[in-house]
Amino acid sequence: MRSFGLIGYPLAHSFSAEWFAEMFRREGIRDAVYANYPLGSIEELPALLAEHPLLGFNVTAPYKRAIMDYLDQIDPTAERIGAVNCAVRQGDTWKGYNVDWIGFAESLMALIGGECPHALILGSGGASLTAQAAARQEGAAEITVISRSGPDNY
Repeated sequence: MRSFGLIGYPLAHSFSAEWFAEMFRREGIRDAVYANYPLGSIEELPALLAEHPLLGFNVTAPYKRAIMDYLDQIDPTAERIGAVNCAVRQGDTWKGYNVDWIGFAESLMALIGGECPHALILGSGGASLTAQAAARQEGAAEITVISRSGPDNY
């Protein structure tokens, strides 16, 4: 059985396990399972991977940046963004990717229907880094990030 999952904390809000179960069923994939793995600390990751032979996992808050220290390779796009949301086993090594930026860019353009000269992003975590990359990709000349610590311009 091929195993995949989601790491982060907390995960009670996540519908990933149900979504993947439905996707596997719909696509006729019978040899795969997906589970949520709440990690109270990113330092728990090596033990999780030793116990569960995952082939890949998604990453959510608060570990989209911290996960990078636990991977053997980082895709250039994820490196540029500074956050990883997907890790894939390649033999005995792990490679991290960021595929969120594509969804952010497509959603952004669908909502505004044109140019994006300025962007306002709420929050400064890993998802914020991804949203910033998407806004830059769509031509934002100025990006303002508002977080608990105050505004920053990029």
